[in-house]
Order: sequence, then C-alpha cells, then structure tokens
Amino acid sequence: MLPNDDPWKEANALDATIILQPDRHFYSVSELLAAGLTYYKINRLVDKGQLIKLNNKVYENTSYTGEESDFTLASVYAPKGVICMMSAARHYGLTTFLPEGVDIAIERNMKISTLPDWPQINLWYFPEKRYNVGTTTSSDVAGEFSIYDVEKTVVDILYYRNKIGIEEMKEVLKRYLRREDRDLIRLHRYADALGCKKILGTYMEVLV
Repeated sequence: MLPNDDPWKEANALDATIILQPDRHFYSVSELLAAGLTYYKINRLVDKGQLIKLNNKVYENTSYTGEESDFTLASVYAPKGVICMMSAARHYGLTTFLPEGVDIAIERNMKISTLPDWPQINLWYFPEKRYNVGTTTSSDVAGEFSIYDVEKTVVDILYYRNKIGIEEMKEVLKRYLRREDRDLIRLHRYADALGCKKILGTYMEVLV
C-alpha cells in the first residue's frame, strides 16, 4: 500500500471534507453523502466518536452544544411520527400530568425499526384518518417537531379516555375550555369526524 493510500490518514483528514456544526444535533445519511462523505468515511467518524449511529438513516453529532429535548430526539427515531396524547397536552399546558416518555402517533401500517433507551417512546398506532387529521408543527429549545393541534389533542384524549384515565381527560378538557384561543367549532368538527361527538357533548354539558 502506498503512503497516500493510508485509510487512517484519509479519516484524519475528514475535517477538511465536512465540518460537524456544534449547532446541528443530527445529520441524515443523505446529508452526509451530499457533503461529500462516503460510507467508509462516515464509519470512520463513528469510530472516532464524532458521530453516533442512531438508526439506518440518522447519526447524532457528538460535538453538538445546543439544547436537547425529548420531542426532537423522539422524532429522529420516528420521523413520520406526530407528538400526541398526554405529551401534546403537556406541551399545550392542558395538564399537570407528567407523561412517562413521549407519546407519538404513527399510522398502523408503519414500522419503527429502532427505539432508544432514552427517551422512552410510547407508540400509538392510529388508523389513517385519525393519523392524518390535525397535524401541525411546533418547536421547543431544540428545534421543530410534528404535533397534533390543540383541538385534535383534546379529541384524541377524549376518545382514548379509558386508556388515559377519566380524571386526566377531565382535567385536559377543563383546561382547554378555559383557553381564550379555544376553537369550539374545530373541536366539534374533529369529534364528529373521529367518532366521539356524543361523548364530547355529554362532558361539555357537565363541565361548562
């Protein structure tokens, strides 16, 4: 082997090929390849501890110095997932309940190949109609993520009240009804479309 063909010399020269930015927590394989890296060079960065392979599509940048959040990290493992249920309720200030892990909805035919040790991810397998309704984008200190809007979150919790807990559901609905930005027309539209119009009416009569 000629000196210029030394693979470790190539690996040590990676910083000239790509600079892992301290404000970027994650890089996709496609981004790394587009920056000029080969799979061999990516593996060398992993060997050097500069990248951690999270799954077949995403690597963690170990030089990241920014804020971290459960939501953005969970979204890496479930890129088509949507923050839902009590995690979404907590994000919107609708509950004092502290969820164990991050609630993420995926469509029933989707599969997640790898789940992290942390944060704990609670997968909710939604039928296509429920999965596709009410998605929006929000953010926290670490970045953006997909989440259901406020009214969709309330309707989902109402629908799955027996799994969530009746008292927890009541707190969510009460706090929602106190919001100045509540949209009752949208709330009733979601409830009608997603099969809980009558139960919403029953609880509204009791709580309003």
